[in-house]
Amino acid sequence: MNAIERRRNELRAYTPPLTRTAEEVEAFWQPRLAAAARRPLNVRRERTDAELFGDTAVYRVTYDAHDGTAIGAWFIVPPSAAGQPHPCVVLYPGYSTDRGYPERHAKWLLAGCCVFAVDARGQGGETGNGLTSGAGQARGWMTQGLLDPEGGYYAALLLDAVRAVEAAAEMPEVDAARVASAGGSQGGGLALAAAALGRRVCAVAADIPNLCHLDYAVMHSTGSVSEVADYVSRHPERLDEVLERLSYYDMMNLAYRIEVPVLMSVGWKDPVCPPETVYAAYNRLTVPKTIRDYPFLGHQVPEYQGRETLLFLRERFRVLREMK
Repeated sequence: MNAIERRRNELRAYTPPLTRTAEEVEAFWQPRLAAAARRPLNVRRERTDAELFGDTAVYRVTYDAHDGTAIGAWFIVPPSAAGQPHPCVVLYPGYSTDRGYPERHAKWLLAGCCVFAVDARGQGGETGNGLTSGAGQARGWMTQGLLDPEGGYYAALLLDAVRAVEAAAEMPEVDAARVASAGGSQGGGLALAAAALGRRVCAVAADIPNLCHLDYAVMHSTGSVSEVADYVSRHPERLDEVLERLSYYDMMNLAYRIEVPVLMSVGWKDPVCPPETVYAAYNRLTVPKTIRDYPFLGHQVPEYQGRETLLFLRERFRVLREMK
């Protein structure tokens, strides 16, 4: 057995203890999900960029988050979707980025999929953030309202992920039974969250996902979770309270709620989403699942993985179509 095989075996056996029970997860999320469900989506859309994309319809979409924040998205329809509902991929952005320009998502159109690409509230796009906070925070968004009893930024962000799928499913061009969630890094974590907290996702493609094994990530990640480390360094007396709150957003603890097939990827040299964090969530999944290891890559998604994702979702969409 060579060193790579040994490392793979170590990671596939890595099952750290859960930091929150299923009963505690349900007690936290059920009232928040119920309250969010009572808030209308109020989806608005308008056609844009017709002169650039021709028969490919691009819509600028806005819908309401649970707190009234207007979330921005692209909804893109391939010409092949005319007259019949098509599968749709909901795409979530990485940390501090946004949904980009429509052409960023062309590969999905080539595969015959509609695209619903969303912003993350307050980060790099056109979407604001209606949350207020009664306390200070570290740089970035990770600690905004983290200790708020009603849930802070990340509670809102995960609820936004669920509502994105619901908004996509409302589009008349979309087959609501074939809506998948996908993304990388933060977007990968949100893709998992959309399936864990919602019931309209048919498959998940989560590349190098964040929001996994967060107690470990606070110690080791150089990415967004390092903001939590900064915050606790300033307020060490709040460490236990901070870790408790993070546990409700941890995909390791929420994995039991995912009921659809999952494809994940992991870079073994990733300092932002270390492989232990990704595997801690992956190893807790009880659904059909596949993970692609990249032993020599850091925080990146290779082109090969993009093709693997296309093949994975195409097959899932085909199976669901034939089941009708």
